[in-house]
Amino acid sequence: MNLYESGEMYLESIYVLSLKSPCVRSIDVGEYLGYSKPSVSRAMSALKSGGYVTADKDGSLHLTPSGLEVAEKIYTRHTVLSGLLERLGVDAKTAVEDACRIEHVISDESFRAIREHVENMGASGEG
Repeated sequence: MNLYESGEMYLESIYVLSLKSPCVRSIDVGEYLGYSKPSVSRAMSALKSGGYVTADKDGSLHLTPSGLEVAEKIYTRHTVLSGLLERLGVDAKTAVEDACRIEHVISDESFRAIREHVENMGASGEG
């Protein structure tokens, strides 16, 4: 199953919410993203059938290994990119919004180069 930006957003949201609470339900994801119950329900069905998410009988959502891999990748991109933009002088709100758009389209190669540059900036005290 190919994941599109919306699927990645859902997986990242489940991941972020699971860092705060061991029990994440569809309603939590909808509130976090500001999406309607029907939209979240359709997305969760697609993510379950794609093998990215499972749900317990009580409705708790869990990322599968492949879902966790995607979620961590997107979350890492988000945090690195938003941090870099803030270091460049972009206000926090805009940095987060822009990072959210960039994280889904940037190539692995370009992100790797940015991440290495950011890590080197931190080590050398630049920025």
